[in-house]
Amino acid sequence: MPDSPHESVEKPLDSLIRHATDNAVSWITLNRPEAMNALTWDQRERVIALLAAASADPDIRAVVITATGRGFCAGADLRGGPPAGERMAGDVARTLRLGAQRLIAAVLDCEKPVIAAVNGTAAGIGAHLAFACDLVLAADSARFIEVFVRRGLVPDGGGAYLLPRLVGPRRAKELMFFGDALTATDAERIGLVNRVVPPGDLEKTAREWSERLVTGPTRAIALTKQLVNASLDTDRATAFAAEASAQEINMTTADANEGIASFVERRSPVYKGR
Repeated sequence: MPDSPHESVEKPLDSLIRHATDNAVSWITLNRPEAMNALTWDQRERVIALLAAASADPDIRAVVITATGRGFCAGADLRGGPPAGERMAGDVARTLRLGAQRLIAAVLDCEKPVIAAVNGTAAGIGAHLAFACDLVLAADSARFIEVFVRRGLVPDGGGAYLLPRLVGPRRAKELMFFGDALTATDAERIGLVNRVVPPGDLEKTAREWSERLVTGPTRAIALTKQLVNASLDTDRATAFAAEASAQEINMTTADANEGIASFVERRSPVYKGR
């Protein structure tokens, strides 16, 4: 779904996508509540850049993506794009490759665990942004909507890749063919959400989960994330080879040595993410 490269609200970009680091957690907050946090081109690029920065920074050990207002993310901001008649063949595919698909890939490829704290409606690419995260917390008022069919569009932003892997092809087709709003409770029931909490507990729970992650062996978690994400795209022999390679790499880390030493010494490990 093409989106606009123009910001529709005259506010600084760093106020529309807020960022803070707290206790080794990178907090990315979509802050355009008047538009239900629909993402423009430059906002999306900032999220991608923040995820890349989290990957590269050894002092960041987890990421939380959340939002302000009633919506988590209503999808891509379509305003300002060229009329359909002015598009050239290839424009839409190029826009998707460089835009929505890069955003979802940035979450999947982030070397730190990413938590989605879904405060409200997540629609279209907003739903896929949440589903791409490693762990999903949702306020009980949140809803997830595969809105594309309502607009006569094919799902984009990795939806047809993510959903069958999370809930199976039949559930995925039901969600995508009808475009019905899925409650947070139903999303948890079918496996799209890890935990549903009252709205007032969402940030608290995200902090509790992220703080548990930052005390863990960060590199081992990153390698585990890669193995799990690749597991449904490969055969057993390839998966087993990747597992052995990941374990080989991980055994060179200080945290792996600490984990083994703490076991031998019968004490709690102290991981430093290195």
